[in-house]
Amino acid sequence: MIEVTLCCSPAPREVFEQSLQLAPGATVTDAVKASGLAQHFPELDWRHSMTPGIWGREVDWNQPLKDGDRVELCRPLAVDPKVARRERFQRQGAKGTGLFANRRKGGKAGY
Repeated sequence: MIEVTLCCSPAPREVFEQSLQLAPGATVTDAVKASGLAQHFPELDWRHSMTPGIWGREVDWNQPLKDGDRVELCRPLAVDPKVARRERFQRQGAKGTGLFANRRKGGKAGY
């Protein structure tokens, strides 16, 4: 038997994590089915709406698992991080950004 961990965030601020004991040669799809994710979140179409990964690297659904793998199911991004950063910068202006924006009171510039 191999032990893997399945992690998934089906909605914002919601985490599903489960340790599983699987037979050697099990795939990512087998891990998701064994976890009972479909029973916990019946409205979630994990097969088509989520991208599988192992330790942060994208893999195929038929990827065989090894002992100690961490299977992660990732939702698509709602907002491009570059666009979000650009909008945040425009809201707060140039003075509130940068490396030295949060200076302590009485501190010298650049420290």
